[in-house]
Amino acid sequence: MIQKFFGTDGIRGVANHDRMAPQNVLKLGMAAGRYFLREKGRRHSVVIGKDTRLSGYMIEPALVAGFTSVGMDVKLFGPIPTPAVAAMTQSLRADLGVMITASHNKYFDNGLKLFGPNGQKLSDEAEAEIEKMMHEDFGAGLAHGDKLGRARRYDVGQARYIEIVKATFPRRVNLAGLRIVVDCAHGAAYQIAPQTLWELGAKEVIAIGVDPNGTNINEQCGSTCTEALSAAVLESKADVGIALDGDADRLIMCDETGKIINGDQVLALMAYGWKQTMRLSKPGIVATVMSNFGLERYLNDIDLALIRTDVGDRHVAARMRADGYNVGGEQSGHILMTDFATTGDGLIAALQVLAEILRKDKPASEVLDLFEPIPQKLENIHYTGQNPLQRACVQTAIKDATNDLGDKGRVLVRPSGTEPLIRIMVEADDPTQVKNTTNTLADFIKQYI
Repeated sequence: MIQKFFGTDGIRGVANHDRMAPQNVLKLGMAAGRYFLREKGRRHSVVIGKDTRLSGYMIEPALVAGFTSVGMDVKLFGPIPTPAVAAMTQSLRADLGVMITASHNKYFDNGLKLFGPNGQKLSDEAEAEIEKMMHEDFGAGLAHGDKLGRARRYDVGQARYIEIVKATFPRRVNLAGLRIVVDCAHGAAYQIAPQTLWELGAKEVIAIGVDPNGTNINEQCGSTCTEALSAAVLESKADVGIALDGDADRLIMCDETGKIINGDQVLALMAYGWKQTMRLSKPGIVATVMSNFGLERYLNDIDLALIRTDVGDRHVAARMRADGYNVGGEQSGHILMTDFATTGDGLIAALQVLAEILRKDKPASEVLDLFEPIPQKLENIHYTGQNPLQRACVQTAIKDATNDLGDKGRVLVRPSGTEPLIRIMVEADDPTQVKNTTNTLADFIKQYI
């Protein structure tokens, strides 16, 4: 068995291999079940949801076997978004929620995201303890006789979640004037997102990426491949486009001109709009080190702070909880609004953007263009074997590049927490300097992959 399971966002890997092999998923279910079976004298339960990957049919029963074997009841919801699992975990007073998904990855990957009874992602300490328990002898923890857990499938999960999402939209407001394209990435929200927009009265809902077959999730669609969204918006003369990822916890927008709008612009809109309506709990928002410096400049201009964290929406959420902020997110489209949800929710975020468009009564292209991003270049380098960032010469090259930019830009080089990738981000006011710095660093690192 491999030695490391949890990454920056739960567990992720190639389905049916290593950490996502069924025997390891079984052990994860047994260990997580034992971890939460601490209060005696009552039944314990876990909520399980999944996206539309073929491997979900293999991973789900392995989890069920693990949880029921240690005496935990299982509530199965089938394909629902990740934030729906968090919400159902709270609503059903469950001890644990598990989402079977690899988010924006292709179908051949899969993963697990775990939520505690408060609907929040597990802490590093909890993950470490569960991972430690996976290596222990399970004989003493197995339930006996009538103490085994039971499994029950719920058919009302999607309807319940739609009502939760709709409740976040302003009352006495509807979408009657808007023609909306929504790209569901053939993923977990392929039924929920179009239905929600229709129930809120959209003039027309053009749904794409809504025909999952088990292997087409995120394939040339969704929040990480927005060409289809942009084309559909232009072809249908829509007012706005919405792209979700495979588990619908992130959001990318498209205005009526076909221009793609990332999470930084959405954060800017939420910050500005919620400041105007006095809904910000504190004068600022939380984002990661990846957010464009143009966003920080814009927020400073309207007397709001940008608090930065490490990459990962769980780090954003932790900082928001610790310091009392109610808006935060990532450039990649994870948008967190703790007034409504405990984790990133692409559909809720989309509804808040639509509410701002209606409130301002302006085209999306005007509402979603609040700041000019400074030039930023991202490059991913795939590696095998040793992580090249562990080499002293690579760290020296990164420091040299940072020193060369000085206070005129930023360099961020980090390993992906979910894939064998080195991610390079360079930004500065001079686009030529951005390009040259990125290429120089990438070429140097590629020598050691």
